[in-house]
Amino acid sequence: MRTGLRITAYAAAVAAAFTAAYGVGTSVDSVSTPAAHSERSEHGERDEHGGKGHEDAGSGTGTTSTPAGLASTSHGYTLDLRTPRAKAGTRTDLRFTITEESSGAPLKTYAKEHGKELHLILASRDLTTYRHLHPVRAADGTWSVPATLPEAGDHRVFADFRPARAEEKVTLGADLAVTGAYAPDDLPPARATAKAGDGYEVRLTGTPAPGEPRELTLRVLRDGKPVTDLQPYLGAYGHLVALRAGDLAYLHVHPDGEPGDGSTKPGPAVSFTTTAPSAGAYRLFLDFRHEGKVRTAAFTVRTPHAH
Repeated sequence: MRTGLRITAYAAAVAAAFTAAYGVGTSVDSVSTPAAHSERSEHGERDEHGGKGHEDAGSGTGTTSTPAGLASTSHGYTLDLRTPRAKAGTRTDLRFTITEESSGAPLKTYAKEHGKELHLILASRDLTTYRHLHPVRAADGTWSVPATLPEAGDHRVFADFRPARAEEKVTLGADLAVTGAYAPDDLPPARATAKAGDGYEVRLTGTPAPGEPRELTLRVLRDGKPVTDLQPYLGAYGHLVALRAGDLAYLHVHPDGEPGDGSTKPGPAVSFTTTAPSAGAYRLFLDFRHEGKVRTAAFTVRTPHAH
């Protein structure tokens, strides 16, 4: 597999996922993601081939210091979350619109990115619950998607999209309150291996460095054996989301290369290239698909200050 993608303007704006050295990983058992997903599930509908997985531009450019996903309004668009509350353990239809500030009307024209018009990421503030959802848009511009959140507490919703007339992507965020008895968890410890249920395990290697692109490789195994027949999920063999602990600054990454390009292998390794802009603690969520099910492996990444 080729080395992966270069995170350009978006990564610099996010000031997110990595720096000189880090500790990684935790078992996905401590992350409240469904153990497996069919092609039509909360993770998304039927897989579509979404083109080459290059960098995802976020809510800023290379010259801004505002991380992506921290604002509900950016680039002339606003995320209007119509369902600001949900009940823990109960299926809820999350509804929202992307509103154009110039007209006050819902945005109805989108460009597809990785097979979808909009990617919705949902995570708890303590980073123990994570969902990668693909909502459906109605004719009036209202988006909706069912979700069941197992734990009460503060959550953050991220809408990741590109308007049809725009050249860069936009990432907007909004708070979601989940009611019920609440006791926040500590950030899981750093380990180099994460489990994804049913014998699946993902191992993370690589050392990011500040100001210098470095490769991260995530290797998928099942019952200790390399998985060499990963299936495309939204046009790639893996998708990586990084969320910074504390403020949940957002980064959505796709690997370079795509299924069927003649050089990208279907596992066991999925590679990404990233530049480390800052120190901090982060959670990484890798989505991959095998035998028709989408799975998530979660890691904790701690990046000390550069010397």
